[in-house]
Amino acid sequence: SALGIDLHTTVIDWEEMRDLQLAFLRSGVANCDVPQDHTFVAVLFKLAARKSIRWIISGHNLQTESILPEAWGYTSIDRKHLRSIHNLYGSRPLRTFPTYSLFDYTFYWPFVKRNKILKMLNFEDYNKQSAKQFLIERFGWRDYGGKHYESRFTKFFQSYYLPKKFGFDKRRAHLASLVVSGQLSREAALSELELPPYNEAEAAEDCSFVAKKLGINKSELESIIAASPKTYRDYPSNADLIDRLLRVKA
Repeated sequence: SALGIDLHTTVIDWEEMRDLQLAFLRSGVANCDVPQDHTFVAVLFKLAARKSIRWIISGHNLQTESILPEAWGYTSIDRKHLRSIHNLYGSRPLRTFPTYSLFDYTFYWPFVKRNKILKMLNFEDYNKQSAKQFLIERFGWRDYGGKHYESRFTKFFQSYYLPKKFGFDKRRAHLASLVVSGQLSREAALSELELPPYNEAEAAEDCSFVAKKLGINKSELESIIAASPKTYRDYPSNADLIDRLLRVKA
């Protein structure tokens, strides 16, 4: 409203989304955020193609997101991987869930539709704290407390599921990016890592919320987290093909 920009909202069928998200949790992989990340891209590019829009603006930036160990997840562009996990652990067909193929991502959208992603923040001296202060003063934005905490599920996934099941604390990567870009001292980052990612009461509340939204009880969710971890390599995927394609693209 403040910028006078039209907002187009796409509502995903909740029963399909719930089934897919639960399938990824039951699969035991670290990349449980794939369902959201895959459909974000699918919806954006399909709408851009339909509206003949070439440029897609992205907030991704090297200043705050330059570091992330590859072992902590897997790309969201692999539809084969998404479908293989759903076929094994899902219970209903994904009739309307937006997806895209590797052909769409690597050829059709960039070369036929000529879509381009513009990472604007990489073209300026972007500072996270200054940007947050600007949003607060100019638009009344409210800080939600952590990177990706705007989603309650992602907060649970990053700060509870990954540390508990895999020992991955994504704050280490996020803070490391700020340190190497000169926006945070190493001492301040280490001090923040001394604090738990979740307080116990909040963790219990969010676990109950996530279990209820997914249609399971809390004990089943805890059993899923306690089960042996797996990687994307334990399931069919296009990982090797994607690796070759990205090397060619680079």
